[in-house]
Amino acid sequence: MVDSSTFEKKLFEELELHQGERISAFEHDGQKYWLKQTEKTCGVMRLLKGDAHRALRREICELCKLERRHARVPKMAFKQKSNKHQQFFVIEDSGLTLKDWLSKSDISQLRLTKILNDSADALAELHEMKLTHGRPALRDICWKSGQITFIDFESKTQHLNLEKRQIRDLLLYIHSLYRYLGPQNELIEEVIRHYRNAGGEWIWQQSKRYLNKWQWLYYIAFSLRFHGGRDVKPIYWVLKHFRNISEKNRVEGIST
Repeated sequence: MVDSSTFEKKLFEELELHQGERISAFEHDGQKYWLKQTEKTCGVMRLLKGDAHRALRREICELCKLERRHARVPKMAFKQKSNKHQQFFVIEDSGLTLKDWLSKSDISQLRLTKILNDSADALAELHEMKLTHGRPALRDICWKSGQITFIDFESKTQHLNLEKRQIRDLLLYIHSLYRYLGPQNELIEEVIRHYRNAGGEWIWQQSKRYLNKWQWLYYIAFSLRFHGGRDVKPIYWVLKHFRNISEKNRVEGIST
């Protein structure tokens, strides 16, 4: 935790400048930080989203719990003491998201492959720790100097058992790979192999079994593979990934 008086002075200046903003960034002593405050909602949105103060307190508790377990989460720099009128916390910057790395025109294929493979290894590590993210899309995974950090953990799936949550993690991760990298991309297959080899084989196998009962969607998704929305099109490629493995195993007489 950062407790210097200069940091706190800077922080409260930022709070004054960004009143009501849910997320804002600032720099102090050469380090970038992110300030997250209670989301300001009103009317119907307040009814739909619930108690914003409570949601932020849950997020603070979850981050602190994950940090104690040495999970790959942003380092907490400051958190507000209990205050029903104002809730906020500050985390250290974790670098660009994988989505942002993919959009860089000057990135080499070698470096991009390294970043994506690191993310697959990190997801497998998270699962081996018996933890889940909830929504490990490429926009919620950061990479900086060889280190992966997961941000914006989703807590709405806690009613599911651990295995189902990890299956959901993996399927959403693969979906996001196809969403941002596009179909027929050999790099995706390599990234998935990294996840399996890093300790994720069991969850990958369970994901394949889970999708067996949804393969009837394959023929519907086939017609949308190039014309559906950005979230719809990848469904076909996710189904195809596991379908191809099953067909290959049947041809080779391998039982999985």
